[in-house]
Amino acid sequence: MQACKRGNRHAYERLYELHAGRLKSIAFHLVGSRADAEDAVQETFLKVYRAMDGFEGQSSLSTWMCRILINCCYDVLRKQQKLAEQPVRGDVASESKLPLKVALERALGRLNERQRIVFLLFEVEGLRHSEIAAVLQVPEGTSRNWLFEAKRELKRSLMEKGA
Repeated sequence: MQACKRGNRHAYERLYELHAGRLKSIAFHLVGSRADAEDAVQETFLKVYRAMDGFEGQSSLSTWMCRILINCCYDVLRKQQKLAEQPVRGDVASESKLPLKVALERALGRLNERQRIVFLLFEVEGLRHSEIAAVLQVPEGTSRNWLFEAKRELKRSLMEKGA
């Protein structure tokens, strides 16, 4: 990060190489579209570049970048809603997908935003509750509670559908 702050282009490229894959995965799960996820990640790296001097290391770099990404994803979701071209979570059904996968994706789409984010960060991305709490700027217990609620809601939703 210090090399990036000094303007070292190669260091910034390395930063991108290290973090872009995981950020794209998180963004895709939040916005539901590869194109929108890539836009959110690009916007994230622009904001990281612009705010680099303000990063003081009070949290980990990955936590700071993830927080910026989530805010960019919120912007994408608001834009999607505003344009009303597609629903926030899009239709995830596809004839080529397995029925359980389709049911799970639909159930995830019905979770409220905070539950979906915590579930995806914990179960899909493998973040610990301490990391999720730092990213979402909530107490660790809140992260645990939202995950519990998400799992309970997913179970209820999947049981209703007979999946």
